[in-house]
Amino acid sequence: MATTSTQARAAANRRRRARDPEAIRLLKKDHREVEGMFDEYAQLENENEKLALFNKIALALKVHCQIEEEIFYPAERGEIEEDLLDEALVEHAGAKGLIAQIEGMEPGDELYDAKIKVLGEYITHHVKEEEGDMFRQAKKADLDLEAIGKRMEARKLELTAKLAGPAHH
Repeated sequence: MATTSTQARAAANRRRRARDPEAIRLLKKDHREVEGMFDEYAQLENENEKLALFNKIALALKVHCQIEEEIFYPAERGEIEEDLLDEALVEHAGAKGLIAQIEGMEPGDELYDAKIKVLGEYITHHVKEEEGDMFRQAKKADLDLEAIGKRMEARKLELTAKLAGPAHH
């Protein structure tokens, strides 16, 4: 039965996450949430629903990128391979550029769905690299990932409220 293996994988993932330090747990949770939103987007046909979900995706990605760039990456600098951090920053810039393009469009516009699909693929690639070498090296580094995670969580709440703004109330 497929659900049994799915449940077993989910349980194993929960156990792994429980062992992760706070900073890694927070980032992985964000990754899973945005992956779920991209999966949900692929099922939508209604343009208003597509726009509303894209806006949620864009907000989540902007906040996530900012907490990584302000807190996580600077803390990691000198502790993990410089190339990993530099590539992650370039990937963030590319994702933010694509988000800005999509924000200037409407569902139904030519290439709208294609750009969102490519953004999702881009994010999937970025997440795979982060959760691989970068997180492995971060866990081995002499850093207080619990304290870093708490700072990131506080900043995430602040940014989400600020960036969501009155349009989302």
